[in-house]
Amino acid sequence: MAKKDYYEILGVSRNASQEEIKRAYRRLAVKYHPDRNPDNPKEAEEKFKEIAEAYKVLSDPEKRKIYDQYGHAGLEAEVGAGAGTGGWTGFDFDPFKIFEEVFGGEDIFGDSIFGDFFGTTRTRRREAQAGASLQYTLQLSFEEAAFGAEKELQVTRYEACSRCGGEGIEPGYYPEDCPSCGGSGYVHTRQGFFTFTRTCSHCHGKGKIIRNPCKNCKGTGRVRVTRKIKVKVPPGVDEGTTLRLRGEGEAGIRGGPSGDLLVFIKVKPHPLFTREENNILIEVPISFALAALGGEISVPTLDGKVKLKIPPGTQTGKIFRLRGRGITSFHTGERGDQLVKVVVETPVNLTPEQKQLLKRFDELSRDTGQPKIKEFFRKVRGLFG
Repeated sequence: MAKKDYYEILGVSRNASQEEIKRAYRRLAVKYHPDRNPDNPKEAEEKFKEIAEAYKVLSDPEKRKIYDQYGHAGLEAEVGAGAGTGGWTGFDFDPFKIFEEVFGGEDIFGDSIFGDFFGTTRTRRREAQAGASLQYTLQLSFEEAAFGAEKELQVTRYEACSRCGGEGIEPGYYPEDCPSCGGSGYVHTRQGFFTFTRTCSHCHGKGKIIRNPCKNCKGTGRVRVTRKIKVKVPPGVDEGTTLRLRGEGEAGIRGGPSGDLLVFIKVKPHPLFTREENNILIEVPISFALAALGGEISVPTLDGKVKLKIPPGTQTGKIFRLRGRGITSFHTGERGDQLVKVVVETPVNLTPEQKQLLKRFDELSRDTGQPKIKEFFRKVRGLFG
């Protein structure tokens, strides 16, 4: 089923300003909030999520630009590319969190005339909280980044208490209804024809109180532990790549989902190789005689040494390409090349005999053996006479 246009969902034009988009979201979010639609909460929640998704994209200039150019397909491609690079995580978001961020703490339902209708559902939803995401910096060797590796990380995080199962109460006991609000989480006061609702100060809107908190976690439902987590690093990662391990962050509160573990990749420099995207570069010195006469040299690669033919008359800076000897692309799976740059080394610390031989060689080469030098001076004479 094709997804609806985000602009159509919010009822704004494609050139709407950010302020117009935000106003449209505020109006529709209040209208379709599940707490305000007790007769059909499921249908309202789907609409509420659809509105939040549209706002999440159109309120972000970068995502909006991608959507305007490529539509939903562009965003899906962006999600795929960002899955391993720290990019946008797609539509895995909490529409109620977006609601709270936009309204900036405004109490739209709880402390208002609508409290009798909307307060209870809102309280239950707010009890569960997602766990925090964690960050970990993983350093790899050049070879591990190129070929992939399996690494073991040591992570300290909050996990659900094993004694109470994350409930925060001693086994065998149960939460009790708050005596002040009767378990609703709200206290109602009547003034004339109107009934006003306030969050219960005794249970802080939870509707329940715990008289016997868990001895292990002190009633928090979570304990701090250190775990060893294995991560498979795919081939081709580079400095700055981010790997997301779903659910390996801190445990949620009161049944909320766990956060993620974000692994930031750092790569140690290699003594011989440098990387340019998926290609590997190496600089190899060769002798003057080899460059002039030609021959064969042994070149190191990630797969071992290979033979490379140097043709006669090779100039310094010449680059040779070894196909398929580079790094496997993290995204496409295709392997790059290795580029070999040869640098002709000028002899130093010459003996008297060597100097004489080189002088004789230079004399013999002036007419035919050094075409670039000859051409250069011809141009100089043409310019200056």
